[in-house]
Amino acid sequence: MLKETYQSLFDYAEELHIQDLSSREEGGKLYIKGMAPYQYEKNLFWDKLKTFADWKGQVAADIRVINTDIFGYYTVQPGDTLSKIAKWHLGNAMKYMDIFNINTDILQDPNVIKVGQKLKLPHPE
Repeated sequence: MLKETYQSLFDYAEELHIQDLSSREEGGKLYIKGMAPYQYEKNLFWDKLKTFADWKGQVAADIRVINTDIFGYYTVQPGDTLSKIAKWHLGNAMKYMDIFNINTDILQDPNVIKVGQKLKLPHPE
């Protein structure tokens, strides 16, 4: 019954490529386990879970992270700049060079990014 309530969360977990996703209901609580590719996807999963009004009393989730070398990947959208991405992901637009520096394999100029590029995100400090 609870799994039906949280079906959109399971659908989202699939979109995030959370692996080995499993759940069980016990004692009126839904227990969820899975493996997120990066911390970024784990955070997105938790953000979605928190949109459910009674989640604290109904769900216990154990989502682990497979890759810890970077925070995750972000796909460049129209209107994005490295400083906008840095402000959103790192909390400070001036940290745009942190993103540039871990993406020098695909970027040559911090002022030039293209829609659709998949950028590595550094861990927020």
